Amino acid sequence: MDKLVIEGGQPLSGTIVIQGAKNAALPILAASMLVSGTVTIGHVPKLLDIDVMLDILRELGCRAEHNGQTVVLNTVSAFHTHIPEALMKQMRSSIFLMGPLLGRFGEVHIYQPGGCAIGERKIDLHLEGLRALGAHIEEQGNRISCRAEKLRGADIHLSFPSVGATENIMMAAVLAEGRTMISNAAREPEIQDLQRFLNAMGARIIGAGTDTITVEGVESLKPCHYDVIPDRIVAGTVMVAAAATRGKVNLEQVNPAHLTSLIHVLRRSGVQISVDGDIIKVDGAARPKAVERIVTSPYPAFPTDLQSQVMVLLALSDGVSIMKETIFEGRFKHVDELSRMGADIRVDYNAAFIRGVPRLYGATVEATDLRAGAALVIAGLAAQGRTIVEQVHHIDRGYDRIEDMLSRLGARIIRYTPVPDNGVVPN
Repeated sequence: MDKLVIEGGQPLSGTIVIQGAKNAALPILAASMLVSGTVTIGHVPKLLDIDVMLDILRELGCRAEHNGQTVVLNTVSAFHTHIPEALMKQMRSSIFLMGPLLGRFGEVHIYQPGGCAIGERKIDLHLEGLRALGAHIEEQGNRISCRAEKLRGADIHLSFPSVGATENIMMAAVLAEGRTMISNAAREPEIQDLQRFLNAMGARIIGAGTDTITVEGVESLKPCHYDVIPDRIVAGTVMVAAAATRGKVNLEQVNPAHLTSLIHVLRRSGVQISVDGDIIKVDGAARPKAVERIVTSPYPAFPTDLQSQVMVLLALSDGVSIMKETIFEGRFKHVDELSRMGADIRVDYNAAFIRGVPRLYGATVEATDLRAGAALVIAGLAAQGRTIVEQVHHIDRGYDRIEDMLSRLGARIIRYTPVPDNGVVPN
């Protein structure tokens, strides 16, 4: 398995353009199955999760090419509605294909999805929403089959503003007969991007970004070209890395409105943030201050996907901070690894109490999930000495060659690939 080797202590400096959003690209790729034709999607990063989604689409009969940052997807020959279990186990976002396949073909057969081990992630809200639209669902062990002669619009209230359930219901409702109203919908920017993409194909959807989304069913859609939004979590990771290494970084072609909660937290910690259009400037020259209390919650509140990265900054701050995780109960697995690097963190159920230390020290650590891996990379950049991050495949699910991105900002980071015959060589 690949490893990242980091020589810490180098402040990040420079300018960077942020990759396209994984969490926008994946549902948009799935939504392409609603149309018969050639769809072109731009600003799609090279990620393991994207590769898995394209493999699934090919398995369904599509032709898919990913050249540079552009995906060209021909769905004309798609005919399969059965997603192989092996592929579903690799990525939770495979669940996004339920709504599009059901809407276009009237049936879909899937298995319980995989993904990062960050806690229980049920799909009951997805299934409840599809049932409300008229789908008949059978669950046999790990296999789920959905069928519907005709989907019909309905009023659907989500008991929790689930991003995935909101998006799946939106996609299924596009070709349904009549109006669908989703209340207590998730409000994330990626949902707004999905609405724009579907509307570009001829859907009639309003309300994304609010807690009520209305979908007027249409008879058919047409292919289009679409560019996905910048990745706010990757942008946030770079911002925190700049602050943790006491560097100065400019991020270009980002949407600062998507990062409001993070900007607020960083400013509370004493990091200098300035915003000019689609440019964010981060100046972390001074040691950060503790932040009394941060609570993860659905957008527009502080995102769970940035919790572990910000914890690294708090571990280096002056004072005691509290981080409360309300979304996933298994999202403090990075704490033990940070403690190996000298962090002083105590976890009590869903709260982490972080007493800042003057410095972290390099160590060999393991990425247990995607965002935990990003946090350990930040810790390695800020630490004194050498850090080796193992299980890099988790990081590759959401960051397009993270070592290349950070090297452009002056980080001393390299990827190594172990080989059986002569140990470890550069990749």
